Amino acid sequence: MMSTVRLAFTPAPVHVRTARLVGVAVARRAGVAEELLDEVRLAIGEACTRAVALHRQYGLSDLVTVEMSDEEQYTVRVIDRAPIEAGLGIAALPPDELTNEWLPGDQLAVGVGFALLAGFVDDLQVRPVDEGIGTVVRMVWPVDR
Repeated sequence: MMSTVRLAFTPAPVHVRTARLVGVAVARRAGVAEELLDEVRLAIGEACTRAVALHRQYGLSDLVTVEMSDEEQYTVRVIDRAPIEAGLGIAALPPDELTNEWLPGDQLAVGVGFALLAGFVDDLQVRPVDEGIGTVVRMVWPVDR
């Protein structure tokens, strides 16, 4: 039976850790291999960090949405509401808002984020949101059933 978990949060860096924790818990329950869980954690963190950075760069208060589904594979979709052309821009967060669990650096390069994601996820897609504002970062991992 397919289950979906949806998480929506205000675009604040502190909520990225929660998204990672929930994402790994759902991945474990879905049957993602234990040796892939670090990749899942890092990829969800990077995708959510990118979404938060874009929202902050454009002054958006819209919620960042994370959808996790275990239909046939473990699929995570991170949805931002930033202008489509923002996808390759650079956004910065003050160093005091970063935590030890973030990837290093006090500046978040959104375009570089895609390169990092590609290193964590074999099945990665980035596309505009159907309604035309924002992007969807879709990541897929195999599950053992």
